[in-house]
Amino acid sequence: MKREIAFFDFDGTITTKDTLLEFIKFSKGSFRFYLGFIINAPYLLAFKLGIITNQSAKEKILRFFFHDTPVEVFKKHCEDFSRSILPKLIRPKAVDEIYKLKQNNIIIAVVSASPENWIEAWAKSLGLELIASRLEVSAGKLTGKILGKNCHGNEKVSRIREAYDLTDYFIVAAYGDTSGDKPMLELAKEAHYKPFN
Repeated sequence: MKREIAFFDFDGTITTKDTLLEFIKFSKGSFRFYLGFIINAPYLLAFKLGIITNQSAKEKILRFFFHDTPVEVFKKHCEDFSRSILPKLIRPKAVDEIYKLKQNNIIIAVVSASPENWIEAWAKSLGLELIASRLEVSAGKLTGKILGKNCHGNEKVSRIREAYDLTDYFIVAAYGDTSGDKPMLELAKEAHYKPFN
């Protein structure tokens, strides 16, 4: 018998805000956060105009803020953020839906374009599986690059298929809030777009 599974986007679906932006603000402070985005505005505009990819724009931001950050320092910031800030960003209705599905023995996987580093502890605390972007590390420091592809758009589906043999599962539902979630939503029997807003 096939196991039942559901997939949830994280940023904007389970949370009220983009956690990458909130994490940068938390770890670097508001002044450096806004200054960094002013400096990187040309890359963000190039992304909006379709000149560069989502991944290229994201890596410009990651490199600006985190290039050469020691892993242990980054890990500590992630733990502090996950404990003190993340709970305030979680939508109660999303958690209610997660509990409802879990009561029916449905496997739940969070599939996120944000790095796994600050989502992992939260997902584990609720017994959820996690598929997310991974950050490249070299010589114990972040490079500012994403390891492989950004977990966004069609890559969400690729990563899901990499993690699960979907012939063994019945995908009961998927939840998302942007066009980058639509390929994942198309996998499910029930697609929920901006369900908790």
